[in-house]
Amino acid sequence: MIQFDEEDYKKWELFRKSKRVTLSTKEFEMVCQLHALYKKHNYYKPCTCSPRVIKGWITDLNTIWKNGVARD
Repeated sequence: MIQFDEEDYKKWELFRKSKRVTLSTKEFEMVCQLHALYKKHNYYKPCTCSPRVIKGWITDLNTIWKNGVARD
């Protein structure tokens, strides 16, 4: 089971509280960085012309967030 570290968990918790329907540039970067880190793939930014990929990544990160914080 994949879990966030404490710092990333807090970042994602703040992201989830947002009521915005679009991503800021900073949020887009964070989603790309966290997904690459926790899903173990090379960092890249998917094309913004279609939100399908980034929405899938957000779903993946929400699942990781629901798993809680990794304890050492």
